Amino acid sequence: MSTPTEQPSAATAGLRAAAAAPPPAGARPEIVTNALVRDVDLPGGAGTLALITLDNGFDHTRPSTFGLGGLVALDDALDTLTPRARAGEIVAVGITGKPFVFCAGADLTMIGGTREAAEAAEVSRGAHAVFRRLGELPVPSFGFINGAALGGGLEVALHCTYRTVSTGVGALGLPECFLGLAPVWGGTYLLPNLIGPQAALQVMVTNALSNNKMLNGPKALALGIADAGFHPADFLEESLSWASAVLRGQVQVDRPEIDRDEATWTAALAETRAFVDAKLHGAAPAPYRALDLVGLARTADRDTAFAAESEVGAELAMSEELRSSLYAFDLVNKRAKKPAGAPDAGLARPITSVGVVGAGLMAAQLALLFARRLQVPVVMTDLDEERVNRGLEYVRGEIAALLRRGRVDADTANRLTALVTGSVETAAFAGADLVIEAVFERLDIKQQVFAQVEAVVGDECVLMTNTSSLSVTRMAENLAHPERLVGFHFFNPVAVMPLIEVVRTPATDDATVATALAVGKQLKKSCVLVKDAPAFVVNRLLTRFSGEVVRAFDEGTPIDVVDAAVAPLGLPMSPFLLMQLVGPAILHHVDGSLNAAFPDRFRVSDNLGRIVEAGLPGVASWDADGRPSLSAEVAALLQFGDTVRTPEQVREGALEALADEVRRMLDEGVVAEPQDIDLCMIIGAGWPFHLGGLTPYLDRTGIAEKVTGRRFLPPGVASLPR
Repeated sequence: MSTPTEQPSAATAGLRAAAAAPPPAGARPEIVTNALVRDVDLPGGAGTLALITLDNGFDHTRPSTFGLGGLVALDDALDTLTPRARAGEIVAVGITGKPFVFCAGADLTMIGGTREAAEAAEVSRGAHAVFRRLGELPVPSFGFINGAALGGGLEVALHCTYRTVSTGVGALGLPECFLGLAPVWGGTYLLPNLIGPQAALQVMVTNALSNNKMLNGPKALALGIADAGFHPADFLEESLSWASAVLRGQVQVDRPEIDRDEATWTAALAETRAFVDAKLHGAAPAPYRALDLVGLARTADRDTAFAAESEVGAELAMSEELRSSLYAFDLVNKRAKKPAGAPDAGLARPITSVGVVGAGLMAAQLALLFARRLQVPVVMTDLDEERVNRGLEYVRGEIAALLRRGRVDADTANRLTALVTGSVETAAFAGADLVIEAVFERLDIKQQVFAQVEAVVGDECVLMTNTSSLSVTRMAENLAHPERLVGFHFFNPVAVMPLIEVVRTPATDDATVATALAVGKQLKKSCVLVKDAPAFVVNRLLTRFSGEVVRAFDEGTPIDVVDAAVAPLGLPMSPFLLMQLVGPAILHHVDGSLNAAFPDRFRVSDNLGRIVEAGLPGVASWDADGRPSLSAEVAALLQFGDTVRTPEQVREGALEALADEVRRMLDEGVVAEPQDIDLCMIIGAGWPFHLGGLTPYLDRTGIAEKVTGRRFLPPGVASLPR
């Protein structure tokens, strides 16, 4: 074993001082993760292993994290174990977590409360000093990864000499880049030197930026992050037996030698950098700094690499992008679970059967989702048997695909298939507790549908519309019970997109809203309660945004300039690519609806109308490098002005339009607060965490004040404290 480069007491002095200081006014007290130590006699006479269990005193619904107190607690435990190891009282040290959780990493409240770069650097140096002791003890150390291991939680295991992982672990990874950080508690040095640069970059950068993709236990084992894997039922017992066999020389841990050829590392870094560029276009610093640190790990010694990590950690901790990301993380993990303005949940009515009006693609997706999540009978109706059968065939095909992928077993597949039925008769809804329509986006058609449904259902049946832009209030105006109609706007694809905009009209009663929110929760969706207003939140904002971009195109700015203008925002896709995905006809319809409501701000593009009339799938085509162009066929259809804008002018115009629209929506009371706007844009439109959704970016760029005369959020909320 190597010898520590400095005495632990000196290395963690700053950390201990910070932990002992009183928290800032109004700060949440740390929930300290304790490091509980017990001795375990290893089988086979191998000796005594001191087992550290990380435990914050709560069950698995509040995972253990490392704040200042937690780091000091682990340091204290190692203070007691180091002399015991030197004296031969223990032959090894193990570290594991409470049931179902190893450790979820750094306490984000601690990071968000950091006010100085020097403070952040001190915490990072302290974490390094504590964690590295596990790999520099006089005896071997074992990380027994029994449950979720994220960020600093995985990093503490990487510092150990050996690792085992439960095959039941479902969340293991380094998600820091997703949040605007980098794995700076040892991860950027230890992981590439354990599994190679290509695999390490996949875990810490590519996966993190791919909707925060996680590894499971078997995948972590296959990558070489762990040396052995065991079934969760007897994981700790088997891990201890394996550790005993390693210590007695009965098991030899062989790890592949890491290729340190410069060309190998350069190629891996270049490939990942290209992925990051395509994803973010330089909009957020964290993944780029992670790439720099992995590049350094090829030749640097541990001290140099860890010092560089601490510097980067301090830099990123004081970035606006991180503060926006932490704000976004809080919205998605807290606010999304408790919708603002929700009535008493006790008013929700039980749902034992569901009706779906329509059997097209959206309706069939809804039918499957309701059956799968609510486990109740679902009946679809449509105008004729052929349409109904097509819808049922889609549902059965999707169930078969779930079975093939192992997402459901055969019994569940058979049960789901039996739950979804079809009919051409509205009377099939007679016993339904909830009926949702997913028919053509025309107000008169939807009004007719609800009149027919109301004639056959019971008085307490909840009626829902999946409209994306039409007035829910007008849909209800001829109903005998308008109080039971609520908007329930899904995003496509239904199974994947997490947002539902729950639209309340002036007539909708609390019981209906409570039922809608309860159903949304059962469907495992996040609901935002919105007032009935044209296009609600996401579509209204995206239409205003894309409308300004398309305006620049129509007036004469080349499509490659327009398409690239918003790239610095790091959005999931450009406006024209989104148009291609959603379909020009749908966007043209939404443009028309909003133009009718707000003709001064929403325009209908004649060029887009020509594309729709010609039946074309979109405006542009893209080459292998992602550059858009117009085909001869499309170019011949369109008409342009002679005003050419720069990318900066296009982007600024689109963002100013967004700031104006957000302020209007807040003044109208479409949502309760700016936080609801941001939550909708994050989970409904995929706007990045590093933007904080929308309003933090408009605040920090000064656009909010320029356009509306004030910020949307107070300083220090989603931004650095002043």
